[in-house]
Amino acid sequence: MIPLGIVLTAISALVLFGGIAVAAGLGEGGPNPKGIGGIVIGLFMGFISVGSLVVTWSSRHSSVSVDQMGLWVSNGKVQNVIPWQGLAGVGLHWSKSGKSGVKTHSIELFPNIHIDRDDPVLWPMVRDEEPLRPDLPRLRYRLPVPTGSREALVTAIQQQVPQLWLGETEREAGYMGVPDRKGHRERTRGSSR
Repeated sequence: MIPLGIVLTAISALVLFGGIAVAAGLGEGGPNPKGIGGIVIGLFMGFISVGSLVVTWSSRHSSVSVDQMGLWVSNGKVQNVIPWQGLAGVGLHWSKSGKSGVKTHSIELFPNIHIDRDDPVLWPMVRDEEPLRPDLPRLRYRLPVPTGSREALVTAIQQQVPQLWLGETEREAGYMGVPDRKGHRERTRGSSR
């Protein structure tokens, strides 16, 4: 992702500078208001590409591993485990995004015990939404999975806990959602975390 972010940032810089050049009238011809479109597109692309670079760079030390105890998640500084014994089920969810049809995948871990919504490592994975089946809880862990890692992670989980495997489910585009940052800040305000 880092090389892709760098390439997109370079392209957005070229579009931005091209738009500036056209708007200012550099080169042949005078100033042209059409350059404003290039400036807007360059800024928009730059915002997205720099944002993706920042996110990718900050998560470069993150990792996930699977063993007989559970699914371990590390953010590069600390780690925690989602124990198999505390789960009602595990499944793979996916959706196709937009016109491109690119698939996004996530491992869904459905706990059958109380979970700490504000765990220092796991809180960004917690989602609260209607369960797909009545026997599953509202709160679950959602772990986004890169397409290249999907098969290895699914195989590792199925080898450890085949009895918990719920299979694959297609979801609506945009199902991934975002962490409850505002709620997390409010719940942990004044705590020692």
